[in-house]
Amino acid sequence: MPENCSNKAGAVKARPEMFPVMLTPFTPEGEVDYAALERLICFYEEGGSDGLFSVCQSSEVFYLSLSERVKIARFVKEHAHVPVVASGHVSWSLDEQIYELNRIAETGVDAVILITNRLAQQKDSPDVWRRSLDKILGSLDPSVALGFYECPMPYKRLVSLEELSYAASTGRFRFMKDTCCDIALIRKRLEVLKSSAMGLYNANTATLLDSLNAGAAGYSGIMANFHPELYAWLLKNFGTQREKAKTVQALLTVCALIEKQLYPVNAKYYLSEVKKLPMSVYSRTQNMHDLSPLFMDEIMQLDRLVESFKRHENL
Repeated sequence: MPENCSNKAGAVKARPEMFPVMLTPFTPEGEVDYAALERLICFYEEGGSDGLFSVCQSSEVFYLSLSERVKIARFVKEHAHVPVVASGHVSWSLDEQIYELNRIAETGVDAVILITNRLAQQKDSPDVWRRSLDKILGSLDPSVALGFYECPMPYKRLVSLEELSYAASTGRFRFMKDTCCDIALIRKRLEVLKSSAMGLYNANTATLLDSLNAGAAGYSGIMANFHPELYAWLLKNFGTQREKAKTVQALLTVCALIEKQLYPVNAKYYLSEVKKLPMSVYSRTQNMHDLSPLFMDEIMQLDRLVESFKRHENL
């Protein structure tokens, strides 16, 4: 186990939770860097994370081999002190996806997350998606907890309210990474899920506070790779320090615009240069050489802003 991580195993979950979408550190030569990954787990946990979402888009899942996806999921599960969920099915063939999902399930992660756009191509009808879901449910061990992830790549496939209701009724789903970025739809989804065991984890910062007030289970988004401690504070205090929560929410929303500046390379730069994690900025999804001096300066200014805000607000 990492030496400087707090052991949270067995902690009582009495508030909304944070599940950061994990990066995959690579060596400068492009191989998965497991030493850096171990330290990255510590960073998330030290920042107040309640769980980890491994092998997702931020992990560069579509650019990882199956053996890498399986090894990463198993490594994170073995080294984390908090629950771990993982996706990892990237094929178009449903039979191949089922094989991939079963391999991920074998790693012992706490939930296997279905990427919603894998179950049907963009032109396919909802019936195709439903049949794919039923086949997957029939091909996975019923004891394995499941979830959904509305991954934006290669296209965003939002789950309809009817599909969400059906999935919740099976009793097998525990996790929903919501990327609709629409508070009105989020409220409708929460109404569908209110009597189920399935929690909605919002990926969008701008709607996060409103979704928490509406009953969301927590946050699972990109910006926990930059300042997880502020999201942890918001999840813990939004109901008791309402005015300060609005101010924290406003800062987080503005900071989240950095997502558009060469992510995940910029997040790896932040973690290596600011947080001094021993990891390279290498990425398989972005050209690391596109990280311009301007982008680097924006990261450093973002950090100065956040640290000044924390001092001013006593956070």
